[in-house]
Amino acid sequence: MKLIKTSLLSGIASLVKIFTLLGINKVLAIYTGPSGYALIGQLQNAVQIFSTFASGAVSTGVTKYTAEYGEDPLKQEKVWRTAFSIALSGSLISAIFIIVFDKELAEFFLGDRSYSKLFIVFAIGLLPMVVNTLLLAILNGKKEIKGYVIANILGSLFSLLFTAVLAYCFDFFGALIALVSYQSIACLFTLGVCLKTSWFRLGIFAFEFDRSALRKLTGFTFMALCSAICVPLSSLFIRTYLNDSLSAESAGYWEAMTRLSGAYMMVVTMTLSVYYLPKLSELSSASQIKHEVMSGYKIILPAAALLSLGVFVFRDLIIWILFTKEFAPMRPLFTWQLVGDTMKIGSWILSYLMVSRAMIKEFIISEIIFSITLCLLVVAFSNAYGLIGATMGYCVNYMAYWVFLYFFVWRKIN
Repeated sequence: MKLIKTSLLSGIASLVKIFTLLGINKVLAIYTGPSGYALIGQLQNAVQIFSTFASGAVSTGVTKYTAEYGEDPLKQEKVWRTAFSIALSGSLISAIFIIVFDKELAEFFLGDRSYSKLFIVFAIGLLPMVVNTLLLAILNGKKEIKGYVIANILGSLFSLLFTAVLAYCFDFFGALIALVSYQSIACLFTLGVCLKTSWFRLGIFAFEFDRSALRKLTGFTFMALCSAICVPLSSLFIRTYLNDSLSAESAGYWEAMTRLSGAYMMVVTMTLSVYYLPKLSELSSASQIKHEVMSGYKIILPAAALLSLGVFVFRDLIIWILFTKEFAPMRPLFTWQLVGDTMKIGSWILSYLMVSRAMIKEFIISEIIFSITLCLLVVAFSNAYGLIGATMGYCVNYMAYWVFLYFFVWRKIN
């Protein structure tokens, strides 16, 4: 599986996913406006936190060990059964917790108990959402890129249709319902793709904890849970801070910029997850690992820079097409955000190296440190320069993260 070929295949899925996400953004922009956009960000952070806890945060480990045990189907199945057992246990516990404390969660994340029904819907669909994530992780680890791409495309197209229909029928509340439930229904499409593979059978859903597999997956659980806590909480802090210190609209502009950034960079980030994680997990010698990483810097980083430049050039058109005229004040945010995105991809190439080598201590330390510094830098720069300072802080943070990974990760690969 070559990097360029994989990049093209994952690029197809990424483009479809990008267009559907941007379509969803347009729907949300029409029905929510800038201030409502911040509320959507809060809800998505809640979904991210609970879905990660429910899955036991083992999907990355599933991809790594599925690839690593490519010649040993018995070991692969032990990993899969253990992962699904963790997911079943975690989903049931999380769902019960969400249902019991639905009003309190609505108050904490959304500031309004009337949104508690959203959390009930989310809890009901939590298990299929987690199963969908794990099946995609297996497809990725098995290097069945065609199936992975098809599952992602079908899920993406459905999510756009589902969101548009619910938003049209039930307005803003319908859009929120779609956001917490479409991934659960997308599981049907992924399951349909898996049914056509040679490895899929109902036995992989058996409730079984293999001690060796559990021990190996636990390391990835710590890493993913760290991300699941640090990333959403830092976003929640920044959004709340901008809302309180500037305005709800400012927080909405920042959220819109962040969502746009995540959408267009998906072309690059999907290549990292689809190609790099399985590939780096297979390699054992330092020379092979360094060769793959340098190949990424020669291909992926220039692609990220070109994408960022294209978005910058067409930023006015993008705001007009993907949002509404109410979002015009977000235009100044593009410059520093796009430079920061390029820095982010440069650092993530080394970050995936940490994950593939199971460098748990380095990963957790870096996640905690740079989530805190992101919040501090956003506060400092926004106090000095206003809303644009938030994107300046973002850029500086990922520049520092890249330097950190060079000294504490790259130089350790011997």
